[in-house]
Amino acid sequence: MLAVGAACAAGLIGAPASHAVRQELALLDRLQSGQWEMRDRDSTGGRSRLCIASGRELIQLRHMHDACKSFTIEDTAEAVTVQYTCPGHGFGRTRVRFENAQLAQIETQGVAQGLPFDTSTEARRVGTCMH
Repeated sequence: MLAVGAACAAGLIGAPASHAVRQELALLDRLQSGQWEMRDRDSTGGRSRLCIASGRELIQLRHMHDACKSFTIEDTAEAVTVQYTCPGHGFGRTRVRFENAQLAQIETQGVAQGLPFDTSTEARRVGTCMH
């Protein structure tokens, strides 16, 4: 009975699910799927293209196909920061700053294939994916 009373006092019983639990990393779901151009903001200015179904794919750019465990460090309406570990493949920490549904700033660092990486990238949606 005390547990029910505490839950009622906390507003958990009878509250709509959207108020009781906030969806984790919802900012990434606001990014549109499609073809994205990734432009390195370092001195090389390298560019690449990436087809994504979800903004969540931007978290593990250096470990895209690895099975990793992640821990959310920051989760706001403007930015998310996730730290992840990929057993046998390395680890990383990525911060995605939301500009709009077609533009994000990504800072990621860690170790991949035994080598350290530290990159700052502008991700911009440029169209639909070509199949």
